[in-house]
Amino acid sequence: MPIARYGVLKGRALAGKLAGAKPHYQVHLDAAGASHRIAINVMSAESPSELLYVVNDDFRHPLLANLTSLAEGFTPIDSRPGGFALDFVRVGGLFERTDLRVLPADRPGENNDLKDLFDLRIRQAIDRPEARVYAFGAKWGPEDAADKYFGFRPGNGIHDIHMNQGNSAAFSNDDGVYQDGALLIHYPAQDRWTAVFLVFQSQSFVTDDTTGHKKSGPDVVTPATLRIIAALVNPAGEEVGHETVTLLNPTPAPIDLAGWKLVDRLDKRDALSGVIAAGETLRYKLTGQGAQLSNKGGTIALINPSGQRVGGVSFTSEQAKEGWTVVF
Repeated sequence: MPIARYGVLKGRALAGKLAGAKPHYQVHLDAAGASHRIAINVMSAESPSELLYVVNDDFRHPLLANLTSLAEGFTPIDSRPGGFALDFVRVGGLFERTDLRVLPADRPGENNDLKDLFDLRIRQAIDRPEARVYAFGAKWGPEDAADKYFGFRPGNGIHDIHMNQGNSAAFSNDDGVYQDGALLIHYPAQDRWTAVFLVFQSQSFVTDDTTGHKKSGPDVVTPATLRIIAALVNPAGEEVGHETVTLLNPTPAPIDLAGWKLVDRLDKRDALSGVIAAGETLRYKLTGQGAQLSNKGGTIALINPSGQRVGGVSFTSEQAKEGWTVVF
């Protein structure tokens, strides 16, 4: 069954440290005068213990457009496409799986572990009082007892700040779609976002679209042989039936598009057809009945004939200028 009380916690960072018998990176957060703790896994209970991570200190994505309007504190999120919910498999443009790197929790030396990674970024957020932290995960509390790491009352916070699907059998009860966790930090003065995404090495990216459970077979995501290189998001005049997505075949052989689909942020789909010759492009006009490109920002992904999502891209409202083609 999915994790309970999925949502996002917004507030100002006050302190951060590595602590606990099973170490987590703990962040003390003030949200409109109420204290909370963010508990971030930095190691796995299963072997291999080191986590996979991606950090992006200039993160851009359409889901950011309305995050700043959220009130401080915890906001529940519906686990469905099109809203704030994160899904590392189904929401395009968050990160590329090939960007994931292994990093231990803590080891001697500087700038060589997850503790150092979080120390640096939480310290930067603390030093800028206007900065706001957004933690996606599962809410707990309020509790009767004081927080065991920072001492505030009542104990209150959020955890599961990592991928929450494709788990091994021991943790499959936490599987679900559109409920992944992450840590984002916004610096309004610079209009800059930092994003940290964490994945356990025991987790799979080949998951069921309903349950989030790992599918049988090897955890192999077929490389994208097609690439989305451009899109006309906001055509001049009538938009329905005039939005386009440009595909590139970078391979030395023709690609038959039978079975391929384009999917938008709301999980609406257009079925592709035809053949793209080696090294050629194809400008596909969306039907208007399936996938659609919102002028407020969105995502586009390819679904290959095996049903896997590959080659996701994202665009913002600022990029959706009338008549202009967005280049990825």
